Amino acid sequence: MDAIRELKTRAEILHRRIEAQDPHTAIRRADCLKQIAAELGFPSWPPAKNAISGEGPVEDFGTLLYPRYGAGFLNLWYKTYEEAASVREAKTSCEAKQSYLLAYRRQYLVVDGYYLEALGLDPADPDWDAMGFDWVRPRDVSARSRMYAKLVSALPRRVS
Repeated sequence: MDAIRELKTRAEILHRRIEAQDPHTAIRRADCLKQIAAELGFPSWPPAKNAISGEGPVEDFGTLLYPRYGAGFLNLWYKTYEEAASVREAKTSCEAKQSYLLAYRRQYLVVDGYYLEALGLDPADPDWDAMGFDWVRPRDVSARSRMYAKLVSALPRRVS
């Protein structure tokens, strides 16, 4: 599944619903894409597309990786990528248990496999290894795009 295509389809559905409710509404597809991006915690569509596709610079990772129930887990939070990456590496080496580096907007968090399972992701997915267990600066950007697709496919199909 392609996450960008899925989100564009959701924007198209939203656009048609709005037009069906009020045919005189001056809404554009771009407005619907912006709304879809906002639901994922991105400031607008271009940053969402860059993060998900890996085709451009990523400064904001949105809120998709830290839903409301994320606070129920013990996660390690960092302001800088370098500190988070260092802790993830040390934690993995020290505990002989894999840790994963994720992002929330412009912050970084180190999580365990239980957190990933709660997100609906498989901690043993080979894409994690391809990414180097690092969502922010993955060794293989296409692996992160596939993981985004898995996250998006798990989202409710309901559109605003």
